[in-house]
Amino acid sequence: MRPDLRRILRHWTTTHWQVRRAFPHSVLLAIERAIKNAEARHCGELRFVVEAALDGLLLLRGQSARERAIDVFSRLHVWDTERNCGVLIYLLLADRRMEIVADRGIHARVGSQGWDAIGQRMQSAFAAGDFERGAIECIDAVAQHLARHAPASRANELQDAPTLL
Repeated sequence: MRPDLRRILRHWTTTHWQVRRAFPHSVLLAIERAIKNAEARHCGELRFVVEAALDGLLLLRGQSARERAIDVFSRLHVWDTERNCGVLIYLLLADRRMEIVADRGIHARVGSQGWDAIGQRMQSAFAAGDFERGAIECIDAVAQHLARHAPASRANELQDAPTLL
């Protein structure tokens, strides 16, 4: 597979400053509040992660946003919840790609089409530059699935604050 030079350049030029511009402190706090409010309605665990760009070998190997999201899902132990209801919402800013990775307990009930529909709405908001609205609407839509399929019954297992990589 031949490296995509445009993608490599885009990743090299996307900085953490751009992430902070799209997700300033006030937006990160709003996302954290949305996650806390959502988790009060279900036993699922939500993590929201924004990564500016891939670097080094990940980029040169052509790792996709989906593959990276799965790596982050594992690294942050989103899969390690009591009822297998962890959900990662991952944004790779350089690619303008958003991925939702759900643990097997909730994915079996919602399926890929359910997550894809949420992702498309979020990406539309992001394309318009409305990162806060896109993130909050995505969290709410994921929470609706979790409330339907994994009602509240236990304490918070993972941190609610968004993670910037």
